[in-house]
Amino acid sequence: MVLGKDRLALAVANSLEVAEILLRQGALGEAGALFNRHFAGKPACIIADENTWKAAGAAVERALHSQGIRVRSHVLPASPKPKPSVELANDLAHNLKADDAIAVAVGSGVINDLVKYAAFSLGRAYLCVATAVSMDGYTSAGAPLSVRGFKKTLQCKPPVAVIADLDVLSHAPAAMTGWGYSDLAGKVAAGADWLLADALGIEAVDGECWGMVQDDLRHRLADPVSVKRGDVNALSGLFCGLAMVGFAMERHGSSRPASGADHQIAHLWEMEGLTHAQEPVSHGACVAIGTVSVVALYDFLLRSDILRLDVEAAVTAAPNFDAKIAVIRESLGAGELGERAIEESRAKHVEAEVLRQRLVRLLHVWPTVSNRLRQQLPALDELRGWLAAAGAPSRARDISVSRQHLHASILNARFLRSRYTVLDTLEETGLLAPAAQYAADIL
Repeated sequence: MVLGKDRLALAVANSLEVAEILLRQGALGEAGALFNRHFAGKPACIIADENTWKAAGAAVERALHSQGIRVRSHVLPASPKPKPSVELANDLAHNLKADDAIAVAVGSGVINDLVKYAAFSLGRAYLCVATAVSMDGYTSAGAPLSVRGFKKTLQCKPPVAVIADLDVLSHAPAAMTGWGYSDLAGKVAAGADWLLADALGIEAVDGECWGMVQDDLRHRLADPVSVKRGDVNALSGLFCGLAMVGFAMERHGSSRPASGADHQIAHLWEMEGLTHAQEPVSHGACVAIGTVSVVALYDFLLRSDILRLDVEAAVTAAPNFDAKIAVIRESLGAGELGERAIEESRAKHVEAEVLRQRLVRLLHVWPTVSNRLRQQLPALDELRGWLAAAGAPSRARDISVSRQHLHASILNARFLRSRYTVLDTLEETGLLAPAAQYAADIL
């Protein structure tokens, strides 16, 4: 049995929304029968782009027709690539309003997120056909979309059913599979951030959701060479791992089980419109370098003599919120990005007495939590090796991020989310600037 398939079946059984996942070779041929099991009597609207239509859309259309289902299609251009924005999702919702069609999303990250939000805005369920093992959002209740230029995860509902045909997934571009591997590898860093927040009494670890993501994580990352080769067993295991992450987010009601400082850095680059070789850098590629950056930051933190921290000096040196606002506006501008960063930062800002208590607690728990962090995180060179073997970026230059750009991104990423991460620990202990320089120098 492929690692995780039994746990995936249990997660489906316990999900409030996802009723079925077909993960096997030849699954596309079952699309019509699956649709009728869940949406009998309804028409279908296939939403794809030109690439995903070729990969699976036309086959899904044939399978639906074969079961007597009324089908129409809405195919987006492949170039320029569809943008994950609320505006485009609203356009798709307007198209769906033409009748009572059930949306069938044929694609990977962007298509699924757009359709997820569009269907949710209309109060409708939808079906998803995966075309690549490229991200963890197929089964999640969140849709990471840009709202007036600021990327945020909007709570929606996951699809009622997911079709993942291993024949289709194995023919996806190798780079996309590398992105999925990167997204899963990012959970080691996200887990470390959650451990840190838990130890400081900020956000407790949910044991069940933790286990859904972390219990088999190292095993699922153990064979990146087979992942890159497109081996169907390796892809099935990777899909199971990513789907379990989505279920953990659904159960927890937020992306905390899956997302930490790695995603904050990645989202900053996505909002900046980062390009490499004249193409937008994908979410998965950004997460790859976000993850190695965070592991480097943890390496710096764990090498530091935290137990000698002068708490009073750190509290005295901590900027007040007005000073943070000034830094945000200077670094991120006065537009939507800057204003949303101010609001996110306001939600987690603490005044002197709370900061003092937090730092005293950090000293108390450090011997224990530092050991847990060392067990959670791979060595930086080990992580880079995994990513490179999977065909994913492993160095900042692989996505056209310079040393200076990386340094600035690490400093600014802490403002993007109210979620507590290693970026906040480093800032509160006065170590963020040297840690960012350390990471930039070695990546």
